[in-house]
Amino acid sequence: MKHLNRITALIEMLKNQPEDLFLNYALGLEHISQRAYTEAETQFKKVISHKANHLAAYYQLAKLFEEQQKNDDALFYYKLGLEKAQEEKDNKTISEFKEAIFLLDDSE
Repeated sequence: MKHLNRITALIEMLKNQPEDLFLNYALGLEHISQRAYTEAETQFKKVISHKANHLAAYYQLAKLFEEQQKNDDALFYYKLGLEKAQEEKDNKTISEFKEAIFLLDDSE
């Protein structure tokens, strides 16, 4: 029930600040916790459309697809996130994306 309260609160906050990336990202995370995958996907894609280098949104979107066993979609977003992380020279995130890609490729 706590998750639903947080979802409701985030939706209310977004009414006043619909483009707030943190709120949209947080709502995506809450939707994942409720297995509301379509809603989570929408939120993460909204974040990415407003900030193309939001690395965490790429990672969460890829994990979302991986959890649904949509491995081609997951790999697409992991690789796209990896490209963005390389552009940002974010070595820690580069490693995380590479590991996720390796593990997903290895499982097939």
